[in-house]
Amino acid sequence: MSTDPEQYLAARLRRALAEDPRTTELGVRVTVRGDHVLLSGDVASAERRAELEAVIHDIAPELTVLDDVQVVPVGEPGGREELR
Repeated sequence: MSTDPEQYLAARLRRALAEDPRTTELGVRVTVRGDHVLLSGDVASAERRAELEAVIHDIAPELTVLDDVQVVPVGEPGGREELR
C-alpha cells in the first residue's frame, strides 16, 4: 500500500487521470479511503469509464476501485438555440 496520506494519493490519481492520454479526464472526482478509491462523475462512453479504472490500477494496483462513474452520451443538439 502506498505510504502517501490519502489526500496526496487522491491528488496524484486525479493528476494521472488528467494527464494520461487514455483518459485526459478533468471532471472525475477521486476519493481515497484506506485501501479503496471511489471514482465519481460523468464520462461520454463506457470505454472511457473502463480506461479510468485501468489508469488507477496502473498507478495504484493495491487499491480496490469503487466505480460510481456514469456514462452520459454526448450528442448533437436536438434543436436550434435562440440567442437574444
